[in-house]
Amino acid sequence: MDHADFSFHALSPELIFDSLLSIGIRIDSGLTALNSYENRVYQFHDEDRTRYVAKFYRPCRWSNEQIIEEHQFTKQLVDAEIPAVAPLTINNTTLHEHEGYRFSLFPSVGGRQYEVDNLEQMESVAMLLGRIHQLGAKKPFLHRPTIGLEQYLYQPQEIILSCHFIPKKVQSDLKTILAQLIKTVEHYWHNDWQPIRLHADCHAGNILWRDGATFVDFDDARNGPAIQDLWMLLYGNQQEQRLQLDMLIEMYQEFFDFDSQQLRLIEPLRAMRMIHHLAWIIARWQDPAFPIAFPWITDEDFWRQQLSEFKQQIEAIKAPSIKLMSIM
Repeated sequence: MDHADFSFHALSPELIFDSLLSIGIRIDSGLTALNSYENRVYQFHDEDRTRYVAKFYRPCRWSNEQIIEEHQFTKQLVDAEIPAVAPLTINNTTLHEHEGYRFSLFPSVGGRQYEVDNLEQMESVAMLLGRIHQLGAKKPFLHRPTIGLEQYLYQPQEIILSCHFIPKKVQSDLKTILAQLIKTVEHYWHNDWQPIRLHADCHAGNILWRDGATFVDFDDARNGPAIQDLWMLLYGNQQEQRLQLDMLIEMYQEFFDFDSQQLRLIEPLRAMRMIHHLAWIIARWQDPAFPIAFPWITDEDFWRQQLSEFKQQIEAIKAPSIKLMSIM
């Protein structure tokens, strides 16, 4: 398959059935599409009533080496009895290909969504993240990237400013304010942290709860500062976040030391995620799933609101960083 002309349109149920049959898995149910825009993910059960999840990867995003490196990381977590979902090894590999599509097979794991306002669950997640980072710090990813300005600011800036469907009335202000936000991040971004292997997309939607937390979807895994896997668990005003951080770090440090200097990276990382997310939607716009999922991105009101949020984020970055109660 020519990746330049790639489309998930060709990923028909018949092709999915054939792909799985090529590794000895016979589907004996319908396919239930799970929530995923970047890849295509389906749940099903086989002839033995065993439930699986099949994940078909978007070409040109990760190399085979990068995908396998993610698989190895999750397998190491499972081997260390850290609750994470790792792909199954079939025919001595976790990554398969059929008709140009690369795919992996996972066990289907049930559970309800992690509750961000449940302190008991937050304590459990914090301890598990400490264990994940303890293992992740043993060696970095060799093929996967490290969080930095090029991938999260400069490349996204080019994508956003070249977008043809951003309303003309906001284009000038967008160019100016986006540049100001990037300049502010540059000023406050520091590289004096130890890069470790991270989940890197550790929000509530990627944590399942069933008698404890289970981490799923390591598709965005990369090297970065430890705080990247912690700040997205925070919610509410700064006082509430400070209390949450105190509890998170206390539990986390039972397994891995936390560098409090990384607290100053929270707002720059939040800005980087905002910009990267917008560029991701724009870059994927030719995928029919994206206009359906994100129709508001062509609206002038959305971009006006986005400009306001950019301005607020500039001030948030400039403000004194959040401090742990225990080190005040």
